[in-house]
Amino acid sequence: MEASFIPQNYQEWRHCITVTCGLELTETFINSRIQSLKNESDYMTKRFVALYGEAQRQRTLEWFVRASEEIKHPSL
Repeated sequence: MEASFIPQNYQEWRHCITVTCGLELTETFINSRIQSLKNESDYMTKRFVALYGEAQRQRTLEWFVRASEEIKHPSL
């Protein structure tokens, strides 16, 4: 069976963003992605949904919101 390269949970997603992709989860980056993922008419959001599905868009949006909360409240 082939392993999925699509993150299935928050920990896998965070590892993918920060380690595999080498991106820093800054407040600016997170807020930008949240706004894009909420905008169903955004070109890249449409492409994301076409490639990975609406359910994955919703999960990814939730993960960005969680990351945002962690930045605002590091003790969580």
